[in-house]
Amino acid sequence: MQILSIQSAVAYGHVGNSAAVFPLQRIGVEVIPVYTVNFSNHTGYGAWRGPLIDPGQVADVITGVEERGAFPQIDVVLSGYQGGVGIGDVIVDAVQRVKAANPSALYACDPVMGNAKSGCFVAPEIPDLLRDRVVPVADIITPNQFELGYLTGTEPSSLESTLDSVDLARAMGPSTVLVTSVERPDREPDTIEMLVVDDSGKWLVTTPLLPFKANGSGDVTAALFAAHYGSTKDAALALERTASSVFDLVEMTYHSGQRELRLIEAQEFYANPRMQFTAQRVG
Repeated sequence: MQILSIQSAVAYGHVGNSAAVFPLQRIGVEVIPVYTVNFSNHTGYGAWRGPLIDPGQVADVITGVEERGAFPQIDVVLSGYQGGVGIGDVIVDAVQRVKAANPSALYACDPVMGNAKSGCFVAPEIPDLLRDRVVPVADIITPNQFELGYLTGTEPSSLESTLDSVDLARAMGPSTVLVTSVERPDREPDTIEMLVVDDSGKWLVTTPLLPFKANGSGDVTAALFAAHYGSTKDAALALERTASSVFDLVEMTYHSGQRELRLIEAQEFYANPRMQFTAQRVG
């Protein structure tokens, strides 16, 4: 499998491509990383250095990859945090060109906007860009519950309302929706859930809730799910593999006492997920 991953990069820590590339490589995926920003660290620190990369330069890098004859072999285009408005058009154009070269290729979009605790942390114009121009051309989207609500103009909370919001999101274009954090009032105490819906059904997986926010864990989740789904076309299996690997990564990070993901130390959890969680069919 080959994935063209168009995302941010940081020198210190692990978010964006700096979180996604190594786990993908560890499961045997050939990754072509294209950077949209080149920051010293993620913006959650409140201070960082380095540039947003001009959309024209991003497009040039992608064109160079195309000129090497790579597009027919790309199975998935993956995108995450978009630092500026022009990047969306570059990504959509790249998706169209990859699909022209390989009609079976998938586009997996992680519509990064924010979360329920922090609210939106991207530029004000990014959410509308994602909703109106990027998500409609995606095959797979991986929003958290907050982002799902924004995209669909709803406030998902219960399982039923979240499923309704997923139906609205799928009506926008994507056939597969992974909701990476479902926190419904009636769930078991100290748990969190992930939900996936595609044409074949709806599945929910439950994991322990760790009292810890790990920047970059969503980027790893989106990347691993896109790869597992792209290779198997089995939503439940992709969900189980992803939940297993990401939980063990976050748990290892939590017990380390470190702020940044223990991405390298946890590598065996990507290559050989323990499969400790079972996806339950909910529709």
